[in-house]
Amino acid sequence: MKFALPAADIFVPESGLVPEQALARTTHLCVAAHQDDIEIMAYHGIAECFGRSDRWFSGVVVTNGAGSPRAGVYANYTDAQMQDVRRQEQRKAALVGEYSIQLQLAHPSSAVKDRANAAVQADLATIFSTAQAEVVYLHQPADKHDTHIGVLAHSLAALRKLPAAQRPKRVLGCEVWRDLDWMVDADKQVLDAGRFPNLALALVGVFDSQISGGKRYDLATAGRRVAHATYHTSHATDQFQGITWAMDLTPLVNDPSLSLADYTLGYVERLKQDITARLAKFA
Repeated sequence: MKFALPAADIFVPESGLVPEQALARTTHLCVAAHQDDIEIMAYHGIAECFGRSDRWFSGVVVTNGAGSPRAGVYANYTDAQMQDVRRQEQRKAALVGEYSIQLQLAHPSSAVKDRANAAVQADLATIFSTAQAEVVYLHQPADKHDTHIGVLAHSLAALRKLPAAQRPKRVLGCEVWRDLDWMVDADKQVLDAGRFPNLALALVGVFDSQISGGKRYDLATAGRRVAHATYHTSHATDQFQGITWAMDLTPLVNDPSLSLADYTLGYVERLKQDITARLAKFA
């Protein structure tokens, strides 16, 4: 399996399995911008496949992780050193989560944010066409991190080029750098993130460079999931121990004529209408 950059890392946790086989058996696939994004945004997919032989989760990290904040023992690490640390941490997560394959494409963020960059899209096209996953987890389009939006845009472009028969049945835009709690309930895709709580903590916990480096993603991620579960409905007991919200992006893949911006703002407009109607009752 060849990718654009020599620094791309291919890791198959199961010994004796070649990368092409590991990717081809994937049923749930996450394409994320940075190391640890997968474990935050696509835990639903990891849990769906964990301990099973008929479902397989695979992860793709598009960037090299060079620009991450650092403190403590990592304070004086160079970008090259941090890239190596983060690459190894992502491999550890793949082992813990029993991923079928973990791919790290090592593109700089500047390349990802270049919408004309053919290399990023070509790598993703190779992955999507080989995996032909049933469910694909992407960054959601209301995210406030430009690199996340860049990965989303390249992913959508690559998915749209697939023959209809090879496209995933479900494409989900997931939370990292902006919650989706603001969406009206009818628009929310409810993803159960409460199973195997020890696994969930371990997956985020292996990214010590981020946690010790000053970002408590382990606590924040667990807290957000529990909060979503509790605040999901006001007049019913909690159905799940943890929830992550997602936006349904499947229509964007199946209909390339749809504008990503217009589609996303449709969710905002429905929120506006919901607020307007609720306030009008008491005006």
